[in-house]
Amino acid sequence: MKKYPFLKHLFKINFSLIPLLSLFTSCSINKQISKQANSLLLKDSAISTGHIGISIYEPATGKYWYNYDATKYFVPASNTKLFSLYAGLKYLGDSLPGLRYELGSDSNLLIQPTGDPTFLHPEFSQPVYQFLSNYKWITFTNAKFTDDFLGRGWAWDDYKESYLTQRSNFPVYGNLITIKKNGNDVNFSPGSFQYHIAPNTNLLNGFDIEKKWDSNIIGITAGTNQLLYVPITPNITGIIAMLRDTLHKPVIPAPDNNRKLKNLFRSQPSDSLFKPMMHRSDNFYAEQTLMMASNELLGYMNDGKMIDTILNTDLKDIPQKPKWVDGSGLSRYNLFTPQSFVYILSKMKNEFGLERLKNILPTGGEGTITAYYKKDAGFIFAKTGTLSNHCALSGFIITKKNKLLIFSVLANHYQTGATPVRRAVEKFLSAIREKY
Repeated sequence: MKKYPFLKHLFKINFSLIPLLSLFTSCSINKQISKQANSLLLKDSAISTGHIGISIYEPATGKYWYNYDATKYFVPASNTKLFSLYAGLKYLGDSLPGLRYELGSDSNLLIQPTGDPTFLHPEFSQPVYQFLSNYKWITFTNAKFTDDFLGRGWAWDDYKESYLTQRSNFPVYGNLITIKKNGNDVNFSPGSFQYHIAPNTNLLNGFDIEKKWDSNIIGITAGTNQLLYVPITPNITGIIAMLRDTLHKPVIPAPDNNRKLKNLFRSQPSDSLFKPMMHRSDNFYAEQTLMMASNELLGYMNDGKMIDTILNTDLKDIPQKPKWVDGSGLSRYNLFTPQSFVYILSKMKNEFGLERLKNILPTGGEGTITAYYKKDAGFIFAKTGTLSNHCALSGFIITKKNKLLIFSVLANHYQTGATPVRRAVEKFLSAIREKY
């Protein structure tokens, strides 16, 4: 180096240029993506009638590639489930809390619910049911449930629709009645519910139902439905009746007990709940996930208290604090920014691993993106969100150059249906995957 002192000077110059080159590259990517966003999204005839926020982030460098109104607030619809997923991953562990219990005398089992939505649900195996079958009689003490069965800001007039299933501390059969046409009659499962059919009602072409929002008495009328899943209004009397009918043994109510029972019986692997929750955007599973997490962390079930607690502790460094009011995203009161979804996805990747998240989130051609991103299957993993005139997509994308990006696109108040908006977002994200 002494023979060639100019090389030392040259190396100093080159090293000093590295930050400038990185900045230049970052600016260049931002400009290129800005052009793509402008042509494929911002000028799209469907999107331009409303508002859109976009954030694209590279976790390897800790840099945002692109932001457009990324710090402004939007109604996220079911993207809210990403925050509920974090609560579930953080506080439920690898398996769901199925039931708390203590052994009594004379083959009696004292039980306390935990909010597990899988009990007697046909989608799952039933270890809790098998456990309860070992005892001659059951004493039921209610867990502390300090919330409402319907969430704040939900569209209450959809109360008969299965996507508005009411939450509770002890869901049974997924808090749904299955009604199936059988000739000129109908079959109910479970069979303990009261229903009435007016004389001479012709059900050969199908049926419809009449039901008050706060009652489980079903009126059957003529219609076109062959199969319906109808939400029940949870109450202790009904739950105990269903347990008796299913277990074929005495179930005796006991005074509510504010203390947690000593023992915990776990039911399912947690991801067996989280995967359908994210793939089909199951509102009930998301609500119960937040309830279960609340019960484990706080000792009672209240989504508002759980949300306040988690925002002030685990998520205290979130870039823009959201207005988060439920587990599912059914409420239009929810307000989040695109950067807040980039934040929660990055946090989940760091704490729980990308491979686990890739198993939980749908990829192209699966779940709620069955009709989208088919050529990008295995390279995009994302959660949708849909309400009338609002849609969202947030997740991970792996580019052709093997760069991992985290993105969030939130669109609100457009005047078309969701399909043209989703197609425009698909073109935009697929173009980014191809180019980088």
